[in-house]
Amino acid sequence: MIANRCSVPQLGAGRAGGYRVGVTADAPTTDTPDTAAAPGSSRYRCVACGNLTRFDVVTVRRTKAFHHYSVGGDLALEEVEVLDETVEEVSCRWCGHGNAIEILEPGAPVPE
Repeated sequence: MIANRCSVPQLGAGRAGGYRVGVTADAPTTDTPDTAAAPGSSRYRCVACGNLTRFDVVTVRRTKAFHHYSVGGDLALEEVEVLDETVEEVSCRWCGHGNAIEILEPGAPVPE
């Protein structure tokens, strides 16, 4: 249990034991394009097919956010802060390879 002014059950681990709450479309979340491709984040290249633009990236993020509930019970996430982020897997969307991905250094020229 989370102990502060009120006791709220912790969200269960995984989808089976937990529950989901609705997030408004205009609320900033950790998976918006602004935070998913933050400046300084890695850029990838598939050595197998030459793809530079389309990748499936599995990322684990630990975040801190202000949960703002409306009177009607709708949740808006505000002031989202990424505390920790780990990229677990990258695979090419074009050819499906996950073993032929290289990380391009920031500012390095893009290979042709």
